[in-house]
Amino acid sequence: MGKGRYEITPDPLAVDPIVAQLADPAMGAVVTFVGVVRCETGGREVRYLEYEAYPEMAEQVLKQIADEVRGRWPEIRDVAIVHRVGRLEIGETAVVIALSAAHRGQLFDALHTAIDRVKEIAPIWKKEVWTDGEAWRSEQ
Repeated sequence: MGKGRYEITPDPLAVDPIVAQLADPAMGAVVTFVGVVRCETGGREVRYLEYEAYPEMAEQVLKQIADEVRGRWPEIRDVAIVHRVGRLEIGETAVVIALSAAHRGQLFDALHTAIDRVKEIAPIWKKEVWTDGEAWRSEQ
């Protein structure tokens, strides 16, 4: 099993360095999910998003999610879940999830589960700021 990466950061996210941390000559597959800020939600024009989290708690939950995924799909070697906090503009990356395994097998199912679990249980909140108002929401 790899060392994993579970991080809440105010820094801009780049996918390649996160994927590179999963590099291992025995791994033949890496799948990623990259969540970006879109310009519209529910028919409302988005100006920007603000994310907040309690980093120590959130990082423990991200590790818990990785452990759940590994428990369900033991062929998964390594997991990285990195979520950004702070103000994010349209097009910026909010979250990167990467999974590696020797073969692609069930990686796509595992990735789907991982992002769903982040939205379900991670203590991360976002404020959506629209052209006509704003509201705080949990990632759920």
